[in-house]
Amino acid sequence: MQQIATITGKMQLTVPMRLAKKFGLKRGQKIVFAEKDGQLVLTPATELVEQLAGSLKTYRKRSSKSLDKIIEEAKEIYFKNHKV
Repeated sequence: MQQIATITGKMQLTVPMRLAKKFGLKRGQKIVFAEKDGQLVLTPATELVEQLAGSLKTYRKRSSKSLDKIIEEAKEIYFKNHKV
């Protein structure tokens, strides 16, 4: 199924209602944009969280890194190993 959407002057994109309903997208939900084989791939952020679950190493000592830095490093490792 193909649908056309327009990118606004603020670089915003409205997901066509038919696709939003089909994929269960909700207002305010985060979407991950990625490139795969020269194409733009959109994935609900909840799916990315599920894919990353368990990929974070647990630290016995309290790490000096912020949680944001630990998550960013885990995403970098994940995307190096999984071509999205």
